[in-house]
Amino acid sequence: MSGTQGTARIVTRRTVVAAAGAAGLGAALVACGSSDSDAPAGSTADKPASGGDGGGAGAVLAKTTDIPEGGGKVFADQGVVVTQPAAGEFKAFSSTCTHQGCAVKDVSDGIIHCPCHGSQFSAADGSVQAGPATQPLPAASIKVAGDAITLG
Repeated sequence: MSGTQGTARIVTRRTVVAAAGAAGLGAALVACGSSDSDAPAGSTADKPASGGDGGGAGAVLAKTTDIPEGGGKVFADQGVVVTQPAAGEFKAFSSTCTHQGCAVKDVSDGIIHCPCHGSQFSAADGSVQAGPATQPLPAASIKVAGDAITLG
């Protein structure tokens, strides 16, 4: 070596493979994420108008009339899906699919649908109705007071 070469950094094959793996993982996570443009119509209008906690316990999610019987509504910002499996009966579950962590997108005919791989969950109890998911959606805590549905 001559004195003008300086120090060279040696990049091993292991470093290159690790970097490629990290880049691939990042791309996969971005592909499974949701975008605000795919949010159900009206979901941003259901945020509290006050400068409150914006999604913590006690935040008003919706009015009871906003949740259709046999259906539901996904609140992506709060990470919950609220359903009305029978008239006047309201349930809430995590909006994160237990298969690979994608966000569920809609509720119809008593079924919560995940668009990523087709998993389906019961709007009544969060149980798996069709795979590939094998675990139910975890229950979330909501309160119904009058016509208001709040977290907590």
